[in-house]
Amino acid sequence: MPIFDQEIMGMQFKHPEILWALFLLIIPILIHLFQLRRFTKTPFTNVAMLQRVVSESRKSNTLKKWLLLCTRLLLLAAIILAFAQPFTAANTALQVKETVVYLDDSFSMQAKNNGISLLEKAVQDLLKNIDSENEFSLFTNERTFADIRVTDIQNALLSLPYTSKQLNLNEIHLKANILFSQNNGSVKNLIVISDFQERIAETKADWNSALKTYFVPLSAREVQNVSIDSVFVNDNTSDQSQLNVFLSGGNTDDPLPISLYNGDELIAKAAAKFNSAGDAVVDFTIPVNAILNGRLSIIDNALGYDNRFFFNINEREKIKVLAISESDNDYLNRLFRGEEFEFQKYRLNQLDYSTLSDRNVVIIDNQYAIPNSLQNILRTFKNDGGTLIIIPSLNIDLGSYNNLLSSLSSTQFSEKISSETQLTTIAFDHPLYRNVFEQEVTNFQYPYINTHYGIQSNLPKALSMDGGNSFLVGDDGFYVFTAPLELDNSNFINSPLIVPTFYNMAQSSLQTPKSYQTLGKVNTVDIPVEIGTDEILKVSKDNYEFIPLQQTYPNRVRLTFDQNPIEDGIYSIEQDNSILQNISFNYPRTESQLKYLDVGTLENINTMDSIPELFEYLKAENNITGYWKWFVILALLLALIEVLIQKLVT
Repeated sequence: MPIFDQEIMGMQFKHPEILWALFLLIIPILIHLFQLRRFTKTPFTNVAMLQRVVSESRKSNTLKKWLLLCTRLLLLAAIILAFAQPFTAANTALQVKETVVYLDDSFSMQAKNNGISLLEKAVQDLLKNIDSENEFSLFTNERTFADIRVTDIQNALLSLPYTSKQLNLNEIHLKANILFSQNNGSVKNLIVISDFQERIAETKADWNSALKTYFVPLSAREVQNVSIDSVFVNDNTSDQSQLNVFLSGGNTDDPLPISLYNGDELIAKAAAKFNSAGDAVVDFTIPVNAILNGRLSIIDNALGYDNRFFFNINEREKIKVLAISESDNDYLNRLFRGEEFEFQKYRLNQLDYSTLSDRNVVIIDNQYAIPNSLQNILRTFKNDGGTLIIIPSLNIDLGSYNNLLSSLSSTQFSEKISSETQLTTIAFDHPLYRNVFEQEVTNFQYPYINTHYGIQSNLPKALSMDGGNSFLVGDDGFYVFTAPLELDNSNFINSPLIVPTFYNMAQSSLQTPKSYQTLGKVNTVDIPVEIGTDEILKVSKDNYEFIPLQQTYPNRVRLTFDQNPIEDGIYSIEQDNSILQNISFNYPRTESQLKYLDVGTLENINTMDSIPELFEYLKAENNITGYWKWFVILALLLALIEVLIQKLVT
């Protein structure tokens, strides 16, 4: 802990105007001077002894009067100084004080020290040490209490819930500046109470030198925390699936029991065995296509929020894919033959246009022209939320293609380019490939293209050829290839890239719920249901119900989860009190790793070891020492001395 210097100001007076009364001290002086009259000589018998007595009497009387004068002057001065109320104080003690407290209520504050969580200990220390008469402001990661007294928020602090949100130092600094006034003459004390995990300093905070910032780092006794991080469902066989559970933070010598529940029913138990890095994978076997409202649970004495994990497996909704193709190649049949898809392929002259209305994906493949009647149907299909994929043929009617492309986006095919080139660039940040590659690969086998069309488009590039020409552009349910995918023109359909490309394009058409979602992130889910104009879907758990943001399409409703829900668990998506399916939410695991910041490396801040120590220092810094009582005591002593002089001095 650093040592702080206190600069003490000299003697000051609360009522300095009373000091003018010191001029009244001239009154007893004048009275005394008038009383010192000269002695008159009276003739008497010339006796030497009487002359000595008279001389000694004169000297004694004069001394007594001077002693009484000094005593009375001091008595009067003491009384005047007592009424003026003298005091001494530190330089900042007389300035206006503003105090803003940041109290970290994130999940990492669940860590315990001596059997009590860090947050509970911080709240107790604040309630004990903050003066009940002083106004201050306090904010947490989600709540703000401005210009209050501690008695106003005592109950709110004692019942303060933990949150998955965590402000970083820059956000704390900005929020505090909002709560402080614009008074430049006041002393602004910012108190930051946290366990200071490393991620709190993700962004650099430029601490305002006008603020007096005090950091109070709280530390837990346990620095090891086991967390259930994620789950993954892997379909291994025709009748069994594997549930892989990933854990972290364990000890190699301490296997940890983990339980799997379906609702409230315990269906399996296993032991997690951790490797030297503290990680473990536990496998559970579950039936294929089983509907499961899963909950995983462990017992760990560190943080409690990551000891459970919710997931659910719903009945799978198949993505309906329709291909309008003149190609004899069967690559689309092979791509969409899994249980996730329902695939149909027609030639144009065999197509019943009415079947497009309930499809999720429509692929135009190897067509010479797109008739106007089909263009109108495709526009309606795309505007209703469907996914449209355009793959040209080697020879196309540019007019019909460009009519459709320009009506859906600012896109136009230009001239045909017959020059062999290679596909060399993958846009790894494009939504189609954002989570496909563990790292950006540069040594993959480049597919070749013999002939392609030039394109002018504002759609983002997903794949590009040597020289920068686009091979695949598109986003948000509309994708356009610039080259035919027939084998005599390109070997792209034999490239590993084709699987994630078409799979993710199809998946974007129907945002089926994943086995779990993460709170705090924007999550989008498509529910394949038709609802009326005035109908809405609700989401509920126990007694908690909310209406998410929703967009209605002819054959589905797209739900977007952002601010809600705020608690983890398994929620039901309902239509007219009928459960359509379930969806699981979990808190982010960002605070599960107990790695803490060295606050000593930060500049322009003061570090205190504890909350009581901080307020003890602030109390001393603001201390004002008054001396008026001592002057009253001095006046009483001087009055007593005067009485003694009167009696004892003759």
